Amino acid sequence: MTEQANFEGQQVVVTGLGTVSPLGNDVGTTWQGLITGRSGVRPITSFDTNGFSARIAATVKGFDPTEAIDAKEARRLSPFIQYGIVAAVQSVVQAGIDFASEDPTRCGVEIGSSLGGAGIIEEQRLVLEARGPRMINPTLIPAIIINSAACAVALRYGLHGPVNAPVGACATGVIALGEAYRRIRSGDADVMIAGGTDSVMTPLAVAAFGRLGALSSKNDTPERACAPFSGDRDGTVVGEGAAVLVLESLEHARARGATILAEIAGYGQTSDAYHLVAPEPEGIHAAAAMRAALHPKGGPANTPNWICAHGTGTPLNDLAETKAIKKALGETAYRVPVSSLKGGLGHMLGASGAVSVVAAVRAIQAGTIPPTINYTSADPECDLDYVPNAARNAGVSCVLVNAFGFGGQNACLVVRRWG
Repeated sequence: MTEQANFEGQQVVVTGLGTVSPLGNDVGTTWQGLITGRSGVRPITSFDTNGFSARIAATVKGFDPTEAIDAKEARRLSPFIQYGIVAAVQSVVQAGIDFASEDPTRCGVEIGSSLGGAGIIEEQRLVLEARGPRMINPTLIPAIIINSAACAVALRYGLHGPVNAPVGACATGVIALGEAYRRIRSGDADVMIAGGTDSVMTPLAVAAFGRLGALSSKNDTPERACAPFSGDRDGTVVGEGAAVLVLESLEHARARGATILAEIAGYGQTSDAYHLVAPEPEGIHAAAAMRAALHPKGGPANTPNWICAHGTGTPLNDLAETKAIKKALGETAYRVPVSSLKGGLGHMLGASGAVSVVAAVRAIQAGTIPPTINYTSADPECDLDYVPNAARNAGVSCVLVNAFGFGGQNACLVVRRWG
């Protein structure tokens, strides 16, 4: 049965945004990079890539965790936790919420990750082999477990409501936001800090993704390597970063006089149950997740005028997503712009869906649709309007955000203009 959020209950609104990405370490810089078609993909310089099939990645640059985290504490935290905290702080600052004045049992966190502290595991395994068990970092376990980012944010603000860290591979960020939306709608929380964070810029992770055949081999032209929906696409590019939003019930946001940025208006989740890596090729269950988000139970249908696609740049994923969009929207699919952010951001894994939701909010505010960059040739089977290479000025009032992950995880969220 398709997981579908029930419309009955509290309306859920967005009041804060935060982002750490390969295009910039805040929402404004990231958004500017997206709409100007900039790419954050560069050659990997943090380790020797000799012999690797992919020698490029979309890394976070110039990041200073001490802007939001005490320097001593930051040294104990792996990058995915640092990114998650910094993005959360940005979102809370924008939301203007003072948790000291809130009921902490009514405020929670839902921040997930696909691989958590994978890089620290790799590093400390080498320490174990070279120097023995007594030299292992004593804070290794909290530095690697996936719930550490969510718990660190809850600890920072003293929140005693529901705290969770969903894991849904590359659908994680949308699942986190969707589950936060459910908690508020059902009355289990008034405020949720929600999103996704990941950092796997390590030799083993990059080599492993390469062995799966998922990565682009365009190492000589890194900024043009990830080409979603283009006829010459040959794979994605590993990325990293975080995106975190503050969600509130409408009643709570109004009571404290918050500025409402957008509304979350639908959520759907399904499973392909087809393959641990490849998507179901006809997009049947991905389409079901889209329909569930667009047609919430008991509520009005959502009509999207932009689809922020998962769009990884892999031949199988982009084709399956195109088929799914057609199944979900019918002939309307040919009239709705579809674009992917991954040409510029790379694939931020568990953060990718959450950064798409941030972009959806900004597109509604700005009336601008970010482009699918690196689109050079048409694929006859991918025949929708992919907003190639240049941003488009357009009235955006409703956005469907797609996120799909290994194992057949499909999650879709609808973001709608408020007011």
